[in-house]
Amino acid sequence: MKETSVLCLLFLLSLLSCTTNQARLTVSPSSSQFFKGDFVSLSCEEDDSSAGWTLRRNATNLQRTQCGAEWGKPTNSANSSCSISYILTSDSGVYWCEPREGPISNMVNLTVTGGSVILQSPVLPVMEGDDVTLLCKTKTTPSNLPAAFYKDGSLIRKQPTGHMTIQHVSRSDEGLYKCDISGHGESPSSWITVTEENTTTPPPTSTPPPTSTTPFVLSVLSCVGSVCVVVLLVLLVLLVRRCVHRKPEDGKEAEGDDIITYVMYCDVKTSKTANQTTQRQKFSCSRLSSEN
Repeated sequence: MKETSVLCLLFLLSLLSCTTNQARLTVSPSSSQFFKGDFVSLSCEEDDSSAGWTLRRNATNLQRTQCGAEWGKPTNSANSSCSISYILTSDSGVYWCEPREGPISNMVNLTVTGGSVILQSPVLPVMEGDDVTLLCKTKTTPSNLPAAFYKDGSLIRKQPTGHMTIQHVSRSDEGLYKCDISGHGESPSSWITVTEENTTTPPPTSTPPPTSTTPFVLSVLSCVGSVCVVVLLVLLVLLVRRCVHRKPEDGKEAEGDDIITYVMYCDVKTSKTANQTTQRQKFSCSRLSSEN
């Protein structure tokens, strides 16, 4: 029972050594579409700040760069938060948080338009059963103009106030959404993801960023090393148990913590008959024990 508890503890420790903290990328204002010239703030939210999260992106130029290098301004020394004071159409692309080692965060697809209409929709996946509000917004005029909303190219409905609420969303509500305001134009399309739990899967329209394989390899090697250590310790425990419960050698018997050695001795008695020709021998044997 004691050995079983030790093995279970070692197994749990090996699992804990393979766990990693994962950050979540948040965008403020919370939208996947922006007008050219808007202010945007991005941040990696994670409890363990020692993980060293860095904001990166794969923009329209298909180059993987971090905040402060050609785009944005870091708002902390760790480069885990970044602000773009005047966002450009070339800033459209996929953004994510990357640690020193381990998996990356969720990826966010931001679209910047030089047009006059955008669709404000959730930038992160929405939970199944929640209500989702879409807002068709113009840059220079009030945002309560009549608008038409489309999903996957098909008209859903027209709303007189420029916003539409989808109640109790389900997986069937996933898709590409856009809106149109008569006389002002049409917004770009944005993908809305519906999930039962938080997901790090990027939108289907996004191009997955080229990630560094070195941190992932280091994480895998760390887990493999931990498992190997556990296996070696298990083998050591089994070897010790075998030695402790090994059967005693011939002539020795285990009793408690002592080893008792038994010694056999015999007395031989010889007698002669009257004619002195026949001899008889008697054997008398007994056993003594001594503790070592």
